This record gives sequence, structure tokens and C-alpha cells, in this order.
Amino acid sequence: MISLPANRTDGQANSGDSAGLIMVIRQEENSFKELEAVQKNLEALQKMGPFTQFATSYGMRWKGLQAVRYCNSQISELSEAVTPRTHLLVLIIRPPEKMDLRYEGVKRDMPPPAGSIVVVPAGSSVLCRRQGSMDVLHVLLEPSLVARVAAESFELDPTRTVVPTLDGLNVPELRSAMLAVDAELRAGGDGGPLMCEALATMLSVHLIRHTTGARRPDSADGVLSRRKLRTVIEYIMENLESRLTLERMAAAVHLSPYHFARQFKAATGLPPHQYVIARRVERAQHFLRADGEIGVTDVALRVGFSDQSKLSFQFKRIVGVPPGQFRISARKA
Repeated sequence: MISLPANRTDGQANSGDSAGLIMVIRQEENSFKELEAVQKNLEALQKMGPFTQFATSYGMRWKGLQAVRYCNSQISELSEAVTPRTHLLVLIIRPPEKMDLRYEGVKRDMPPPAGSIVVVPAGSSVLCRRQGSMDVLHVLLEPSLVARVAAESFELDPTRTVVPTLDGLNVPELRSAMLAVDAELRAGGDGGPLMCEALATMLSVHLIRHTTGARRPDSADGVLSRRKLRTVIEYIMENLESRLTLERMAAAVHLSPYHFARQFKAATGLPPHQYVIARRVERAQHFLRADGEIGVTDVALRVGFSDQSKLSFQFKRIVGVPPGQFRISARKA
């Protein structure tokens, strides 16, 4: 659940806790307005520690959502906080022994069941007291993303798409999507920003389905036409070394990211991010065969991976051997 801090008697914040909270809310700092928003989120989230942080999405260049996994978090005092400017989805992995919770009409006097989900809309005031340790996954979902998915995938009015307060949900599809976020978090974000966009979109879709009962229009079914498939593959190959995103690939064939991801997988058998990774590994093989002087780090950057470790992980997963060993075998062949 939402873990809130004990009131400190020394008036000092724990520097480690503050650093962990910065990891949760830090956004891409490309403008003064974004920096200002980050600061406001930090001020709100600093009231929500201390935690025992297991994994965080900070530094992974995720867009649309952030996530943090807490293990054995132990807080027992009553405290109050306001969630930042993001919707907060909480997956209860292991509940505490006791819990009292109050937020936006929700009054809970017992721990939520393991596997249940709590949804706290952006800006909600929260009051919580609990006893015993707990394990939870926090996912912070951008309201603008939820609104865009509502409009593009369900043809809903984004100005009227409101995420309500939800408590103790048992929604297998939403839980599976959150566990996919957890798995990507534990893997260190190997799927990159593209994977994050797909997960954020999937979470938004399942959240909207549950809260509104909406279903996709019939036009969303089917597969990409040959013409559109050829267009997007050409776009991918021409921009393989750059930061390919789900939004940009979808825009190349004039589809919403959600519809594009479904139709692309139906046409190729692979989700877009996995297809891109496979093409990057193929191009890396070409470089390793053709040029014995270029270093593996340079190869990684030339094919679109952020560093050598990301290339090595995906290369070995797909080819079966690391890049260095592949180069040696290619020379002998």
C-alpha cells in the first residue's frame, strides 16, 4: 500500500530516503517548467518515506510512468501526504499485519489482500497507519498518457476521463501488466524507453477498461497492411541507431501507439520493441563480421544501444554467444 513516514523527532530527513524518493519522481529535465514540476512532486513525495528500496526506474529514461519496488518496508506511525501529479497504482505483494488507511472516500481498517491493487488519483490526500513490514510495487502513471490512450484507443473524451479512487482491486489483467513493469524494473530496464512506453500504454488500457467499461472500436482489430508494414520497417531500419519510440513508429503509419503495437505484433509475431532489438542485434552482427577494428562499445552505439552491456545482454540472448566470442568465430569461418 502507500507507505507513509513516521514523524521524525529530530526534524531531519534521512538523506538516503530523500535520494530514493528523487529516483521515483525525477523526470526528464528539459525545461524550467519540468524542473518546477519535479520539485513540487519531490516536496509531496518526501512525506512518503522512509522505505527500503529494492529497485527503481530512475536513470532508465522511462517516459509516461515511473516505478519503484519496496521490500520489507517498516513504518508504523500515523502521517499524512499528498500524492504527486501522477496517478499512483500500488500492487500489494505482501501486506502488513495491520493497516488503517484513509484517502478520498476510502476507509480501510484492515490490510488489503496479497495481489490486490490500490489506485490513488493524482493529488489525493492520504492518511495511513500500519504495523509490520510489507512488500509493494508503486507505479506512477502520467495523467496525460491515460487521457491520450482514452482518446486514441477508446474514442473517449479525454477531458472527461477521470481515474477514480479504487481499493483492493482484483483485476488479473491489470495485475499482470503491473507484474510486467516489475519484471522490467528487476531486469534493469533492458527493454529501454520503447518497452516502457508499451507497458505504460498497456497499464492505461487496462485501467480505462476497468474504470469505464469501454472497449476498443472494431477498427482497432486486424493486422498492419503490407504497405504500412513496409513503411514502418523502412522507418525502423533508417533510424535504428536513434531513439526509436512507440509513438514515432505509430506516427509513421498514422495509428495510435496502442493500435499500432497490436497490429504490428499480429503482422510480425513480435512486439515492436522486440522487433527493434532483433534488428539492432542483426546490424551488430554485420559490424562485427565486417570490421575487426571497431570496438564492441562503438558497435553498441552505432546500432542504437545505450551502452555495451545492453548490447551484450541482448546479443547473447538472441545469438547465443556474447559479441566478442561471435567476432572470434566469424574470423575463423
